[in-house]
Amino acid sequence: MPALPIIVRSPESKKQDDRVALISGGGSGHEPAHAGYVGTGMLDAAVLGPVFTSPSVDNVYAAIVATATKTGALLIVKNYTGDRLNFGLAAEMARVEGIPVEMIIVADDAALGDSSGAGRRGLTATVLVHKIAGAAAERGWPPAQIVAAVERLLAGTATMGVALGPCYLPGATAPNFALGDTEIEWGLGIHGEAGSELGEIARSADIAERLVDTIVADRGLSAGTDVVALINSLGGTPDLDLRILQGDVLAALAARDLRVHMTWAGPFLTSLEMPGASLTVATVDAELLELLADDARVVAFPQTTPLLGPSGAVTVAAPELFEADTDGGASSPDVAEIHEFTEAIADALINAESELTDLDRQVGDGDLGTNLARGAKAVCAASARLYTQPDAARYLTAVSDIVRREVGGTSGPLYSLLLLAMAERLAGIDGAPSPADWSAALGDGSARVQVVGGAAPGDSTMIDALHPAAQSLAAAGGASAKQRTVDAADAARSGATSTATLKPSLGRSSYVGDRAIGIPDPGAVAVALQFEALARALALSGTSTNGTAR
Repeated sequence: MPALPIIVRSPESKKQDDRVALISGGGSGHEPAHAGYVGTGMLDAAVLGPVFTSPSVDNVYAAIVATATKTGALLIVKNYTGDRLNFGLAAEMARVEGIPVEMIIVADDAALGDSSGAGRRGLTATVLVHKIAGAAAERGWPPAQIVAAVERLLAGTATMGVALGPCYLPGATAPNFALGDTEIEWGLGIHGEAGSELGEIARSADIAERLVDTIVADRGLSAGTDVVALINSLGGTPDLDLRILQGDVLAALAARDLRVHMTWAGPFLTSLEMPGASLTVATVDAELLELLADDARVVAFPQTTPLLGPSGAVTVAAPELFEADTDGGASSPDVAEIHEFTEAIADALINAESELTDLDRQVGDGDLGTNLARGAKAVCAASARLYTQPDAARYLTAVSDIVRREVGGTSGPLYSLLLLAMAERLAGIDGAPSPADWSAALGDGSARVQVVGGAAPGDSTMIDALHPAAQSLAAAGGASAKQRTVDAADAARSGATSTATLKPSLGRSSYVGDRAIGIPDPGAVAVALQFEALARALALSGTSTNGTAR
């Protein structure tokens, strides 16, 4: 006898005869639904049909016979014609055989509302019905009481979805609908069909606002209503994007004074690989919350869902980045000079974002240009406060604080460390630092980065540009500041160019091995760009604030 497409509980977890059995199902392509909800606390059986197609009557009937107890079986059915017919006929067949069977119809689609002749489609509220009914069944509630609780839930529950692209049915050469690069589909179902409206792509926060507004209007939710919220991936939405949407949904619900007691985010009822999400909001009372909080030992739903704290987000006080003088002016002439050159370097990094990103895509993860530009913009944004620092050491420390917090990846900590080491060397110097002081400070910074970062010249990292620049400054003798900086910039660029001939042994470039040969290290190129920006800024200036030629 061939195996049937039915998932049932193991014999060890099968219900006793004083508990009602729960059976659900539907077409495949919605994974982890419906098989992922079979287990203690939710379903006793899931019946699987072909992709986006209702299971057959015979398979639903077989599931009822296999799992029904003396108390009976409860079928959870989404409001689609095929599901209602096949599950309904199987229920009639079971009743003829003396098996008590009840059927719950889930119809939660807010996009169509009650305008469709076929009624609202059954969407992700099905998952919450599995949880409510499953918990009640485990407690030994009779079928009528379980149905009453589910109907109470569904009366205040609605779902709205949005797709950023279509899905492809197995074997199909085209999707059911197509979207332009800037288009999204509002109000779609779960079978790869088009939605109720085509729209322009929008920010996550704007999408959350519309999803919430549609559901609030559909169910007439008023301020102070107790709700739960389920944010569901349609299959191709990364978890990060889904969590961003979850945060925006919670903010939108809070703005309407809806009290969220529980929230979930994840792939619960998908449409193959479709990029997009749906939001289900359900009104709840104390009893429904208790059922939602009961343990569920299944694959696709959290074992336990705790209540959200009444205080919402927790505020953690962060230390000030740096302190500023209160007089509003530059604390010393040398700080004004340093600030001028810092802004020139920041502008260069912002302008080089695309260049550095393109390089990093070839040998790394493509984020270097974005990270450095973000840090540079943060430094520029803090210009007024940086300008009031009392001396060069405090100035570098302040910039280090900004870089540490704003620049991600490996570059942020390394640049922050470089600046801190330089600040440490300059601390306690009376007056403006001399060229020799700056040379010594850069040498200390380069050495500290090598020790902590573990890189040495020849490893194809930023050190291959930073180290020769520091060496050039140290060997400059009595040359003018302008010439010293030009020579250091040339040394940095030469070092960066040399990395194209090296096989990287550290950093993300090392992961691509020989394929990185021929491509200069992006971190080294970034260092060279900064020294070149400093050299250009010095070339356009006059004499330094301490009276020496630049």
